[in-house]
Amino acid sequence: EEVITQVIENIKPRVEVRSKRVGGATYQVPMEVKARRQQSLAIRWLVEAARAKRGKPMARRLSEEMFDAYNKQGAAVTKRDNVHKMADANKAYAHFAW
Repeated sequence: EEVITQVIENIKPRVEVRSKRVGGATYQVPMEVKARRQQSLAIRWLVEAARAKRGKPMARRLSEEMFDAYNKQGAAVTKRDNVHKMADANKAYAHFAW
């Protein structure tokens, strides 16, 4: 149970970008992610990363992805890092978050 909690914790995104239209232009606005959505996204990304691997049974792929996430590696953690990078790159539009 502690391992699963740590795996989810390592994948959870703290911020994400959301599209917001302002005066005919669409901006990618960084916003905080609520706790429930953090957990949902983490689990979704974990399963998607396991599905993307091929050639082994799903249980094996999922356990390998969880092992990677526990060690802060793997596709799910990379996905989280990419989301954080996008939010960081669009910090200039943070004032549109309302």
